[in-house]
Amino acid sequence: MAATKKLSSLFPLFSLLCFSCIFLILSISRKASISSSATRPNSFQFRPTDANATTRSDPTVAGDSPCDYSDGSWVYDPDARFDRYDSSCKEIFKGWNCILNNKSNGGEIVKWRWKPRGGCHLPPFDPIKFLHTYRDTNIGFVGDSLNRNMFVSLFCTLKRVSNDVKKWRPAGADRGFTFVHYNLTIAYHRTNLLARYGRWSADANGGKLEALGYKGGYRVDVDIPESTWEKAPSFHDILIFNTGHWWWAPSKFDPVKSPMLFFENGLPVIPPIPPDVGLDKVLKHMIRFVEKTMRPGGIKLFRTQSPRHFEGGDWDQGGSCQRLQPLLPEEVEELFSLKNYGTNVETRLVNQHLYEALEGSNIHILDITRMSEFRADAHPSTAGGKKHDDCMHWCLPGVTDTWNDLFVTHLNRLKIRS
Repeated sequence: MAATKKLSSLFPLFSLLCFSCIFLILSISRKASISSSATRPNSFQFRPTDANATTRSDPTVAGDSPCDYSDGSWVYDPDARFDRYDSSCKEIFKGWNCILNNKSNGGEIVKWRWKPRGGCHLPPFDPIKFLHTYRDTNIGFVGDSLNRNMFVSLFCTLKRVSNDVKKWRPAGADRGFTFVHYNLTIAYHRTNLLARYGRWSADANGGKLEALGYKGGYRVDVDIPESTWEKAPSFHDILIFNTGHWWWAPSKFDPVKSPMLFFENGLPVIPPIPPDVGLDKVLKHMIRFVEKTMRPGGIKLFRTQSPRHFEGGDWDQGGSCQRLQPLLPEEVEELFSLKNYGTNVETRLVNQHLYEALEGSNIHILDITRMSEFRADAHPSTAGGKKHDDCMHWCLPGVTDTWNDLFVTHLNRLKIRS
């Protein structure tokens, strides 16, 4: 009994000694971990992509749970402050500067935050961290004016934190800048169809097209990249492509007066093919060209179609985009459903062609379509300075800033720590 009482009185002291030992062991372990982390070089390398590594905008790395950032909803925050950049950024095309142009909801557009489903979080990218991470890197945007929209958003964000910038354009680029301290170059290569095209007129001596009654139109060489970007794959470490808006543009390529006439291997494709089949051919050849000429370890992304929001008719038929808030899910389906085949049907039609063409390639898909379909409120509309509503391009600041959040998140997940 006395021995039991003695042991009982010593138990608190024994417990304290055990706790102290455990604490000491954990402390030593933690210090070793911190020391190891501090001495590990914080350098990155581009991971060579597998030939069959086409992915959507839900990249994962080992140990991570998958996030489909393309699916979610917009959440309004009345107190949100946007300090990434402002309307004073001189690279913003005048027609897109909705705050400077006094668009009624210009300041409200950035108070909507994209929230992916499933508990995933899409963080706004850190421009200073981006400059450090992608030091000594060349990034190229290749495509139509919607890719310029995105390029300008990225430039203005980086310019806000780094003023040591010089204008410098890689071969063929429409515009470009180098952030000198980081040796980081970003450039925009304008191309409407990706493939080379130009006016075509019937030859007086005749030919296969002439024999079919064609007198004029546009020659599109499906297997030849436009000169504005043909050298981009061998120069840039990261490329982001887009195409689509010009493929369904009867005002540019009138099916009767100025049709697209496709050529392959220097010869006209006979019988002549419609634009959607021509797009498939162009995508096949351009993807092959990029895979063949891209510098080793380079990252290639293809951005999905940016939706237009014309209501009541197309741009030349009195169409407008006067909404001041994002669309509801049922309104999105009404406007973009392929079954309705409405004014803005090109969005999902183009994506069908993209997904099929990119299947099995090593080009990653950056899916911005779904998140953008909701944002009928975020176009310049009448504030764009045109004779018609601009319901195609995006206000800056605006939706393309969220595209870049997704772009950078995707890039960071495609890189591995060495």
